[in-house]
Amino acid sequence: MGQTISISTRHGRISGWQAMPHDKPRGAIIVIQEIFGVNSHIRQVAERFANYGYLAVAPALFDLVHPGTELGYDEAGVARGRQIADELGFDGALDGVRGAYDLLEADNRVAAVGYCWGGSVAYYANARLGIPAVSYYGGRTVPLLKEHPKAPLLLHFAENDALIPPEDVQKHRLALPDAEIAVWPGVGHGFNCDQRDGYHAATSQEALDRTLAFLQKHVR
Repeated sequence: MGQTISISTRHGRISGWQAMPHDKPRGAIIVIQEIFGVNSHIRQVAERFANYGYLAVAPALFDLVHPGTELGYDEAGVARGRQIADELGFDGALDGVRGAYDLLEADNRVAAVGYCWGGSVAYYANARLGIPAVSYYGGRTVPLLKEHPKAPLLLHFAENDALIPPEDVQKHRLALPDAEIAVWPGVGHGFNCDQRDGYHAATSQEALDRTLAFLQKHVR
């Protein structure tokens, strides 16, 4: 079972959810939230990585502007989450990721795994901080492609993602020839989240298997 921790950043302290493995960690994962905050789903994701042997920390990035934010997967939650994400900005989000990295990197090799907005933040952390990263359906990454990766990178996309059209996926392929890119057939945005209508259990597991193989190669 995980616990709430405090994380120091350059602009103040934020909270985070930490999940510990039963044995010595294989490495450490920074789990980067969607626009809905470090909610029950993100805590569950951290717990799952811990079950696979990783020390997982999900920094509450929104704490820098709106502490304690947890939102639901409804229209109001989407609208509020987008508003807060825009207010925080990618540089503000990176501040929280850097705080989690500083907490973990003394004793572990570290990677970032982000979802939706957090997928784009994970890409940004790769380019700016040199952290190996996995991005799930990072819909805001296209404007960041001028930022070049500095570490191994795995990108998951959904074939039927209404928020990330095929031409945007192709932009990633052209800009990132060395990245691993997986496009999962027959599913839409949010296929990894069991609290969303678009959840697809089989694809979620396949994508997780690919993610774990990436982590085994680049983090252990």
